[in-house]
Amino acid sequence: MNATREHQCDVLVIGSGAAGLSLALRIAGKSEVIVLSKGPWSEGATYYAQGGIAAVFDESDSVDSHVQDTLIAGDGICEKETVRFIAENAKKCVQWLIDGGVPFDLDETSQASKPKYHLTREGGHSHRRILHAADATGMAMQNSLQDNVLSHPNIRVFERHNALDLITEDKVDGDPGKVIGAYIWNRNDEHVETVRAKFVVLATGGASKVYQYTSNPDVSSGDGIAMAWRAGCRVANMEFNQFHPTCLYHPESRNFLLTEALRGEGAHLKRPDGSRFMPDFDERGELAPRDIVARAIDYEMKRLGADCMYLDISHKPADFITKHFPTIYAKLQELGIDMTKEPIPIVPAAHYTCGGVIVNQQGQTDLKHLYAIGEVSYTGLHGANRMASNSLLECVVYAQSAAADIMSKIDDAPLPPSPPFWDESQVTCSDEEVVIQHNWHELRLFMWDYMGIVRTDKRLERALRRIHLLQQETHEYYSNFRVSNNLIELRNLLQVAELMILCAIQRKESRGLHYTLDYPDKLEQSGPTILEP
Repeated sequence: MNATREHQCDVLVIGSGAAGLSLALRIAGKSEVIVLSKGPWSEGATYYAQGGIAAVFDESDSVDSHVQDTLIAGDGICEKETVRFIAENAKKCVQWLIDGGVPFDLDETSQASKPKYHLTREGGHSHRRILHAADATGMAMQNSLQDNVLSHPNIRVFERHNALDLITEDKVDGDPGKVIGAYIWNRNDEHVETVRAKFVVLATGGASKVYQYTSNPDVSSGDGIAMAWRAGCRVANMEFNQFHPTCLYHPESRNFLLTEALRGEGAHLKRPDGSRFMPDFDERGELAPRDIVARAIDYEMKRLGADCMYLDISHKPADFITKHFPTIYAKLQELGIDMTKEPIPIVPAAHYTCGGVIVNQQGQTDLKHLYAIGEVSYTGLHGANRMASNSLLECVVYAQSAAADIMSKIDDAPLPPSPPFWDESQVTCSDEEVVIQHNWHELRLFMWDYMGIVRTDKRLERALRRIHLLQQETHEYYSNFRVSNNLIELRNLLQVAELMILCAIQRKESRGLHYTLDYPDKLEQSGPTILEP
């Protein structure tokens, strides 16, 4: 491999969603930036986020209220300083999005002289504080950020490039404490390349693709968490996997999310016989936090032997429904479902990874010059359960704080020396891709069955044994054959699945998104589950 396979920049951003693009835009005035995207750069979780972004824009609301709601949803183990930091910076960071062109919906009934935004309410929130762009907020944010990135001369976007592994300085002069770049796989011509950079930012999203049923796009395979762990970073709270209560149940659309804003605007959850069930589980009904709603749906499905439950907003006026939820209405119409007249079949699906790579308030990891922002990170915001619409908020707030920290150091940081090139001289092309596909499907199936909404020690131990066998097979495969997209993702998903299970085994209680039949009660004293490499 020759030197044309090496790229260099001031900052390498791995991931092209809300977190990665926001940070890139904030630092590009003073630095050369490369943004890495596994597929088409709009294909991340941001693009599919429907609900919105939480921030205090209403005079009757307060930062204290936002903080309190988040702490309650997080079930006692949020980092309070982090929650306040994000809530206090929310309005400023959302205003930055607005100034950048994100078209949040306006309140057309307002008589105020300056624009007033339409705010909706979602589960766990005591006030209307969700800014949104109809029911396609993530798409609006992604498109706006992409437009701004495309017009910036200092940002290069590498589409269809996977990050393989981080490069630390021990590869050069024996210091393992500093990240100097990454090996990347160019899917366009199927070659491994090298990027050396002063700083590297992980903005790779979560790991919900580890489960059989997920609302996430195919790219959500835990790459950043796995790479950071292999490089020597700690992770935390990987047992807290949020299952979105309402994913469409339909053979032609297996990962279409039905936003929580539907319930915020009055939709009811119903059994197949048409009766409501959420009031039997929580006095907040359909607006209880997601962990409670998902478990209630799971319980009713198992109790009744039903394939799905139903979400019904047909009691609202048809024009109200089509105006507030045009994307969902159009999608369901394509599938022969008229949400203005009939209930929508739904099931829970893996949606959000609440744990991740441990970072400080500037997004710094345990390794020098390596940052992690967005769903890949553990900031302490979400605790045992993420509150709706705090995720996009965390992305833009930590993009701001990490960008500021990087900019304060960039002038004094030298470009690192060239690391060794990737050696693939001893490997061959495989004609046994079926092995990867089989292991992939087996992993996702037993993670759903054993590490799903309800767990037991026996199920977790069984899952861990299977993980170790699959890791052994995959390592052997990885050592002998050239890399491929499926192999890279399987290797990372197996690593992240192991971290999830190890965290779950350590937690001897039921709290938030972690519910185990062996320990159904909460401990009086609890905190994050931290794993060290």
